Amino acid sequence: MRKKTFAAAALLAAATLTLSACGSGDDGNSPVAVVSEDTATQAATVLDTPFEKPDLVLTDTHGKKYDFRAETKNRPTLIYFGYTHCPDICPLTMNNIAVAKKALPKAEQDKLLVVFVTTDPARDTASELGKWLKGIDTQFVGLTGDFATIQAGARTLGISIEPTSKDKNGKLVSVHGTQVVAFSPKTNGGYLLYGQDTTVDDYTKDLPKIIKGETP
Repeated sequence: MRKKTFAAAALLAAATLTLSACGSGDDGNSPVAVVSEDTATQAATVLDTPFEKPDLVLTDTHGKKYDFRAETKNRPTLIYFGYTHCPDICPLTMNNIAVAKKALPKAEQDKLLVVFVTTDPARDTASELGKWLKGIDTQFVGLTGDFATIQAGARTLGISIEPTSKDKNGKLVSVHGTQVVAFSPKTNGGYLLYGQDTTVDDYTKDLPKIIKGETP
């Protein structure tokens, strides 16, 4: 199978430009990921060179320090960067994952970690994140903290994040990449990317393999 090299932030460009509040720009400094060319029939983009986990030490919804690398070590993990005031893509993505997760046996549900990192920390306090995620899945982990730290961590995964700003209507929006990155419990590498069009059925099919560290 032939291989091509892409900037990871650009892999899902078509998906991330549809909404002003959940868009993504490729600044040209994103990591490069090698992916297999024949991925059209799969929801996941499989990376031949997985991402390392970002060095993120933030605050969880209980106000406690959360070291992403340490807390997720050897556990199947999904990470998504978004914000609670997002009107569409962020809640849709998290709810799709939550519905798919509930289809798993209880033991597998307990193994899976789903981490939501805010791109709008000024508004998404630990308390606000906790309230929002409680309505989606009580097991989901919400993280907030210094914007520069969050932005740098996202960048290591090829995900662009811009500071929260006002749109032309004066509404505060957070422009960010909409990729979900899956990390293997075997290697701790981020080996799969999912775009905003990934469905509940896609996640339902893939989560059992992700939990085992297998490729869908």
